Amino acid sequence: MRHLPLLVLTCAALSLAACGDSDSGSDGKTPAATTAAPQDLDAIKTYLLDHTTRLQADVGKLRENAEAYHELAASADFDSKRLLAENREEVAKLMTEAKATFKQSNPAYEEMEGVVAGVPELADYDVIIDAGGDASDPETAVPFSIKTEDGRTFKQPGNLFFLIESSLYGTEPKFGTKGDLDGDGKVEFGEALPDARFYVAAAKEFDSQAAELDAAAKKWSPNEQDALTALVVMTPTMSEYFEAWKNSRFVAGDKATEKAFVSSSRLQDIADILGGLKLIYANVETRIAEANPQQAKQTGESLTKLEAFAARLRDQEAQGKKFTAEDADTLGSEAQNRAEAIAGQITQAAKQLNIELAS
Repeated sequence: MRHLPLLVLTCAALSLAACGDSDSGSDGKTPAATTAAPQDLDAIKTYLLDHTTRLQADVGKLRENAEAYHELAASADFDSKRLLAENREEVAKLMTEAKATFKQSNPAYEEMEGVVAGVPELADYDVIIDAGGDASDPETAVPFSIKTEDGRTFKQPGNLFFLIESSLYGTEPKFGTKGDLDGDGKVEFGEALPDARFYVAAAKEFDSQAAELDAAAKKWSPNEQDALTALVVMTPTMSEYFEAWKNSRFVAGDKATEKAFVSSSRLQDIADILGGLKLIYANVETRIAEANPQQAKQTGESLTKLEAFAARLRDQEAQGKKFTAEDADTLGSEAQNRAEAIAGQITQAAKQLNIELAS
């Protein structure tokens, strides 16, 4: 995911907020800025560390899985046909376990993405782990490359979630090949044999970066500027997520152009991210209320309704409802409009409280 520059978001947010509920007090005057003492935001850090711990545990399992798969592949001289012929059952077991662990790791990150991506001190890890692209777009490319034991270099190949998911599901041919894992004579979607050398190198990189994120999170001291910046930056990103959902297999089916987001629907990610943003807001709402109590309450309610909106769509899809590309565009526009209004209200409150948003 590519996040818009804060200045652009702030200007758009202020414009939208001006069209929404007034930020004036009951007498029609703008509340005076306050210099009240900062709130205790330890709950946000506790939430973040709970999730970095979860992510490390899941990624550690992925690394162990990759190492076991690599050992099997080495026994077959890294010949995928021979590997499948000699170890089909074990390979299938490892891939099933890896996919389950990967699916579990996804919310471990997405639920804290609002903090990681929204806080300048931590934002580079979002690029590395979940949001960065490949070398084809230098502006959004990840800052690392993957080197394999046989001397190959995959220059800025994409974020780590993408590398692992596309390897496991066979959506990126550079990272492996497809294969009949269940032995039924057909190769169905998701039946894949990762390039063992690449898979283990990517898993080790992920393990290392997850540990670095945890260390950085432990050093981070949350403050009001960080919390409000995260809300303003991360809330109005709905259109990006809905666009990825539209192009994924969950909407486009076999015509999907999106190579990622095949393990879990992007709707799940949206709900997870908004859940994390709700927690951030809950810990700064009292402070925001010093600018305008009525507006602060409405903003919190709007954020809760936006999360419920995303969760409802997620649940409908999980229960079998099929959405079209047109649905995705319409729903994405609605979510984006709601999100920008929320960000606008928070931006106004920050201005009234003399809290400068990070750039």
